[in-house]
Amino acid sequence: MADGPLQGELIDAFRAFATPLVSDNLGRVPGAVGLRPFHKLGGIMAGRALTVRTRPGDNQFIHRALDLVQPGDVLVVDGGGYEGRALVGEIMTSVAAARGAAGIVLDGAIRDAGAIGRSPFPCFARSAIHLGPYKDGPGAINVAVTVGGMVVSPGDIVLGDEDGVVAFPVAGAAALLAAVRAQEEREAEIMLSIKENRYRGAYAQGPAGSH
Repeated sequence: MADGPLQGELIDAFRAFATPLVSDNLGRVPGAVGLRPFHKLGGIMAGRALTVRTRPGDNQFIHRALDLVQPGDVLVVDGGGYEGRALVGEIMTSVAAARGAAGIVLDGAIRDAGAIGRSPFPCFARSAIHLGPYKDGPGAINVAVTVGGMVVSPGDIVLGDEDGVVAFPVAGAAALLAAVRAQEEREAEIMLSIKENRYRGAYAQGPAGSH
């Protein structure tokens, strides 16, 4: 799922901003609930969605998707939220990393949590369990999926950090980036006013006013 240089630059620009800033400027609507990072934290995951839908507890189509991974892809896997069997582990995350994927977002369970926790390769999931997956299918690739209640379409920009995962279409992303930058500047001024004991009352301007 290749992208042009301008889209790549746009995705890279979002790496400078935490997911709450982005979420605030998306009306605080999209966001994957119940998923958490299992990897060694550091930096922000940013890439474009390579979407996968699986039968709960079955990872055949994740294996198929790994053969399609392009550098910068985030594998976004709709596992139905099923936590009774792990869909990926150390081997599959290592394959994804070696092929240039930007991360994995999984609405389901992983295993090999210790190894994944020592790795910087981004991996977001619901839980960890030792039980392995089925490999029979069915499934689908490059279709709209739902992870943690958030709808993700193929090619969407996907961001993830300590606070969670958010995704949004490329269309409108440039305007979103400008709004995020403006909010960061406002919040920097707020923090400075607190440090200098100038802060007076709630922040009334912009979407960041109530956190």
